[in-house]
Amino acid sequence: MITSTSNSRVKNIINLKNSARARRQQNCFLVEGPRMFFEVPKERLLEVYVTEAFAEKYRDRLEGCRYEVISDAVCRHLSDTKTPQGVTALVKKQEVSLESLLTGESSPCLFLLENLQDPGNMGTILRTSEGAGVTGIIMNRESVDPYNPKVIRSTMGAIFRVPFVIVDDFGPVLSALKEAGVTTYAAHLDGQEFYRQDYRGGCAFFIGNEGNGLSAELTAQADRRIRIPMKGQVESLNAAVAATVLMYEALRQREWSD
Repeated sequence: MITSTSNSRVKNIINLKNSARARRQQNCFLVEGPRMFFEVPKERLLEVYVTEAFAEKYRDRLEGCRYEVISDAVCRHLSDTKTPQGVTALVKKQEVSLESLLTGESSPCLFLLENLQDPGNMGTILRTSEGAGVTGIIMNRESVDPYNPKVIRSTMGAIFRVPFVIVDDFGPVLSALKEAGVTTYAAHLDGQEFYRQDYRGGCAFFIGNEGNGLSAELTAQADRRIRIPMKGQVESLNAAVAATVLMYEALRQREWSD
């Protein structure tokens, strides 16, 4: 049993919890709590740490899983939440290629996230993408790390199922989208009403930063600009809510439109 917070493995977990750079260097990230832990594909589990109470409660489900027992004090030290749930695991990253997103389906539905900063928004977009059948997500390096513990929690397991790509530059992405015949749409206040477009073919939606929206540079490179009409004095929706509206309109057209 690990009982000291000075243990080298405990220190490494803390580093991974707090540092996106460490997660990139080690090619792994953390999950905690039974709900997220049992969502992890077994082949991607690298290390598992559980309390005695957790091991006893989930004895059957832990069968065949290698784990290290930690004290309750160490568990509290590792946890990113106020109420630790007895399990922390290191999970291997598994990102896909842009090529696989563009060739996996004849008419992909993609979302490009530019400089998204809020972990809750990122997690919600990933989670909703699964529910709406989105092909995949493409985000730039300036966006919040999708392996941030707060993002992981808010995906509710979708992090393991929704394909996504992190890129340093959208330039090659835009070229690949054009070559693949994918129509690009910039969510913008000056656009046409979103429901007037046809999303049944390959489509990609650009979602911008929560405070500043899409950059002028990325907006200029979209094939079309679209907007979600607003009543009252509201100018725009939360980034995750706006993405959700567009996702489900694309799904409606693809699944139920004549």
